[in-house]
Amino acid sequence: MTFLWPQFLWLLAALPLLILLYLWLLRRKKKLAVRYASLSIVREAMGAGQSVRRHLPPLLFLLAMAAMLVAAARPMAVVVLPSNQQTIILAMDVSGSMRAADVQPNRLVAAQEAAKSFIKDLPRTVKVGIVAFAGSAQVAQLPTTNHEDLVTAIDSFQLQRATATGNAIVVSLATLFPDAGIDVEQFSSPSRQRGAAIDQNEKKLKEFTPVAPGSFTSAAVIMLTDGQRTTGVDPLDAAKAAADRGVRIYTVGVGTVDGETIGFEGWSMRVRLDEETLKAIANKTNAEYFYAGTANDLKKVYETLSSKLTVEKKETEISALFALCAAVLTLLSAGLSLLWFNRIL
Repeated sequence: MTFLWPQFLWLLAALPLLILLYLWLLRRKKKLAVRYASLSIVREAMGAGQSVRRHLPPLLFLLAMAAMLVAAARPMAVVVLPSNQQTIILAMDVSGSMRAADVQPNRLVAAQEAAKSFIKDLPRTVKVGIVAFAGSAQVAQLPTTNHEDLVTAIDSFQLQRATATGNAIVVSLATLFPDAGIDVEQFSSPSRQRGAAIDQNEKKLKEFTPVAPGSFTSAAVIMLTDGQRTTGVDPLDAAKAAADRGVRIYTVGVGTVDGETIGFEGWSMRVRLDEETLKAIANKTNAEYFYAGTANDLKKVYETLSSKLTVEKKETEISALFALCAAVLTLLSAGLSLLWFNRIL
C-alpha cells in the first residue's frame, strides 16, 4: 500500500496521547470512587463484565480515529476491478488444416465450440467482433453485443486454403479503428516497400503517434491459429502496428507443434504450429501466448482469457474504504455506549 499524502500519517502519533488521556481519566474516577463508604460495593456493582464493557466503546472509537487518519493520507492499493474492456476481436483461423482431427472432433469444431462458450460467459456490455482468416482475412461479424449474431457468424465458417496471420491482425485493427485508414495494402504494397510516394491512407499511418504497448485498455484481439503464415502481411509488422496503438494480441496455438500432413480438397499439405512467431506477436503487444493441444485445453484457454479481459488489477485509491470503516466503528462505539451507559463515551 502507498499513500498520496503520507504526511498525514504523522497524525497517528497523537493516538498514544489519547490513550494516556483515557488512562488519566480512569485514575481520576478511581480517586473519586474512594469517597464512597465502601469501595467493595462499587466493585461488586461493576463486576468483570462491566469492566470489559467499560473499555470497549473507547477502544472502538480509537480504532475509528486511526482509520480516519489513514483515509486522510489517501491510501493506494492494487485491487481487482471490472475491466473497462469494451471490444474484443476474435481472429479465427479457417484454413484447411483446421479440419485435422488431432483435436476432437476436429480443430475447427473445437475452436468454434470454445469461442461460443467464451462469448456466452462475457458480460453483455462487451462488444465482440469476429475476423475469419485463411489466405485472406475478412470480417465475419462487426463488433456487437448480440450473442446470437456472433454464434451464427462462427457457425458459418468455411474452410479455405493458405494462412495469412498478418492479414488477420491488420483487419482486426481496421475493425477496431475504422476511421484510421488501416488497410492490408499499406503493409504489403510494392510502392511502400520501395519507399515511393505514399497515398493518403499511408500518410495517416505515418502521422499516427505511437503509444505504449498494451496501453489501449478499451479493446483487445484474440487470435487463434494452427499453422504458420504462408502468405500475406508479415505478422510481426502487423503486430508492431498493433503495439504502436496499444492493442494487446493474445495468441492461441492449436494442433501439432512438430507438424503433420493433412489432405484438403485433393491437396496434401504439411502444417506445423509456428509457436515462435505467435509468442513474438504476444510479447510485442504486451499480451500472452497460450497453447491448446486438446479441446479441453482450448476451453480452459478461453476461460482464462475471459477472466483476464473482464477483470483487471489496477492501482486505485481506497480512502473511501477506510472512511467507511471509521464511520462504522464510530457508530458502533456510540451505540454500545448509549446502550450500556446511557451516554456517548
